Amino acid sequence: MARRYIFSSESVTEGHPDKVCDTISDRILDACLAQDPQSRVACETLAKGNLVVIAGEITTNARFDYLDEVRSAIREIGYIHNDSLFHADTCVIIQALSRQSRDIAQGVDAIQAEGKETDEQGAGDQGLMFGFAVRETPELMPAPIQLSHQLGRELTRLRKSGELPWLRPDAKTQVSVQYEGYRPICVEAVVISTQHAADIKHKEIRETLVERVMKKVIPAEWITPETRYLINPTGRFVIGGPEGDSGLTGRKIIVDTYGGMGRHGGGAFSGKDPSKVDRSAAYMGRYVAKNVVAAGLADRCEVQFAYAIGHPDPVSISVDTFGTATVDEIKIEQAIREIFNFKPAAIIQQLALLRPIYGKTTNYGHFGREDDLEALRWERTDKAEALKAFVV
Repeated sequence: MARRYIFSSESVTEGHPDKVCDTISDRILDACLAQDPQSRVACETLAKGNLVVIAGEITTNARFDYLDEVRSAIREIGYIHNDSLFHADTCVIIQALSRQSRDIAQGVDAIQAEGKETDEQGAGDQGLMFGFAVRETPELMPAPIQLSHQLGRELTRLRKSGELPWLRPDAKTQVSVQYEGYRPICVEAVVISTQHAADIKHKEIRETLVERVMKKVIPAEWITPETRYLINPTGRFVIGGPEGDSGLTGRKIIVDTYGGMGRHGGGAFSGKDPSKVDRSAAYMGRYVAKNVVAAGLADRCEVQFAYAIGHPDPVSISVDTFGTATVDEIKIEQAIREIFNFKPAAIIQQLALLRPIYGKTTNYGHFGREDDLEALRWERTDKAEALKAFVV
């Protein structure tokens, strides 16, 4: 009999201080790409109290007011209440942006340069990236992180629709799932910690969120009499967002990916244009792994790539199906190498990444989103038939 164990994953809403920063960074990236698809963007954001700092390297022909974009992003998140120190209209913004380093640019650009082996577009940095997919949910995502994201989205919907006007933007969710081997059996615990208006009572918060969020999102067949619901375990959460804690771009990389179930190479996504393989190759990894699982070649698949800065080809590609493959794993790797192209320029072309699509990715996971497959092309399963045909 397979071992039983519990696996937990968390998510955060767009009002979490780190996600505020991710949202601002991706807003600036999209503003650049909307006017100049060849923009090179590496934008980091820091938020604390009523201060926002945007810093990094941007080379673009786009012209827009950076401060207006910052305020617009904060306003859309929902920091517009006068009972909050952090406010879209009154925050202080410091801008510290410069152009991309010439040394990095010559490695990334499709040009010849002294010491560069080819004139192809190279990777924007060295590093390793992972893609993952698993047959646990319709989206082929791990159940704990997918359910955590769904809880966060429902909280945000109730807040922005005005149905629960006492909700505030900052919140965290967490789901603990009991497994038998690789099979999810039931939900052990559900946690929501949400910022709220000062005059709402804890009892009302708890009763409302159990009925209108938790029981709506968690599949009824996964709830047992032992399932625990934990709502604002500290008892009070009025001070939130950057007023309560500092925020920084790229600090929620596990939330952004697979909730810890799939491995992570360490590179963050938000604020980076697709010449940075930290982002684009991770999207490609998800595309490959999802198609392998969708093709029925495995129930669980992880793909890893590694790159050297300025070099166009990955220095390694590896595949792990955790013993769930239905065909020889060597054949799966051969099929992947034949059907997909992993050069940075080819990844950008295959996934159409030179578009202002990144605001759609910032919150509630970069993966497992099937609401806009035209924008988020790495969630398509259009290569599944080709993979099946290759391994026959």
